[in-house]
Amino acid sequence: MIKLALTKGRIEKKAIEILRQCGYDMRDLDDKGRKLLFNCPSSGIGDSLQIVLAKAADVITYVEHGTCDAGFVGRDTIMEMGGDFYEVLDLRFGICRFALAGVKGRDFYAGHGHKIIATKYPNVTKKFFASKNIDCEIIKIEGSVELAPILGLADGIVDIVETGATLRENGLEVYEDISPISARCIANSVSIKLKDKEMNSFFDNLELNASRKDD
Repeated sequence: MIKLALTKGRIEKKAIEILRQCGYDMRDLDDKGRKLLFNCPSSGIGDSLQIVLAKAADVITYVEHGTCDAGFVGRDTIMEMGGDFYEVLDLRFGICRFALAGVKGRDFYAGHGHKIIATKYPNVTKKFFASKNIDCEIIKIEGSVELAPILGLADGIVDIVETGATLRENGLEVYEDISPISARCIANSVSIKLKDKEMNSFFDNLELNASRKDD
């Protein structure tokens, strides 16, 4: 059995579709209630799955420490947290991007003073501005980060952008794209060695069905 940590929410829904296409019985997750642990038999295509539903950051923790063999998590969480694991596959869904944004019509890079940036992703933000040699003060925001430049708390924000609709509705715009994001499959390094045949079969099947999704 392969133990798979699955990020709850948007990634969960798309992941269930692909895993079903891979030949796993995912019916228990269609009406899961408050359950967090599920056994998903295979249709004769390999080992069954035990699925653990978790928050994105916890998916990385479970995989990194070997509690789970593999996990599905957004590239945004990987970039922010890092960790000791293998990034195996781009699953080609949950596509969006990190972007620098702020009040529409302003020249963010004008002047030479240090910038104040509000974000839920301080590590990503720090690396981005360090690459530009720009002095930057980072304010961690847990809620609606779009409020920060509107209220004058920050010169800009670094956040995930999908369509840009929320920015536009609040009088903001993207100043610069930082990095593309999508859902990824990660794996524990020890599990890859100890369950070599099972894990590689699972990854091959997953890659095939993720590719079919693009057709």
